Amino acid sequence: MPVIVVGADTEVGEAILDGLHDPPREVRAFVSDESVARRLKDRGFKVALGDVSDDSHVEAAATRCFSAVLIADATTDQRERAFASTPDDVKLGWANAVARSKVHRVIWVSDEPPPHTNVSEVTTVSPDDPGLVQLVVDLDSAASI
Repeated sequence: MPVIVVGADTEVGEAILDGLHDPPREVRAFVSDESVARRLKDRGFKVALGDVSDDSHVEAAATRCFSAVLIADATTDQRERAFASTPDDVKLGWANAVARSKVHRVIWVSDEPPPHTNVSEVTTVSPDDPGLVQLVVDLDSAASI
């Protein structure tokens, strides 16, 4: 079942993409950096390029995905975010976008509690967890969380 990684152009996001990359599995990457988008496309990922604060774009990219991995670092790094004024606004936009796109499972990668995310299954993992990549892969693959 398809999975999308929002903030895939962060260090943590790219590591998670590598862990999820299994050719029968459709892995989508939402990025803001054009050079990263080209590189990921060359590696076989489906890529959405846009502003991480544009919840309508995140919603469209997540359509028909079973899982979404949301990398909170992409709400605070140096990239441009034109559609939201604070990191909390970006996270709230993501929560609303994945709910509207009917994502079933959300894995927040964050040290802070995420906003309410109105989907069937939601969990949070720390970006500092030494087993982060395998944990995300296992959560995405699990029958339920």
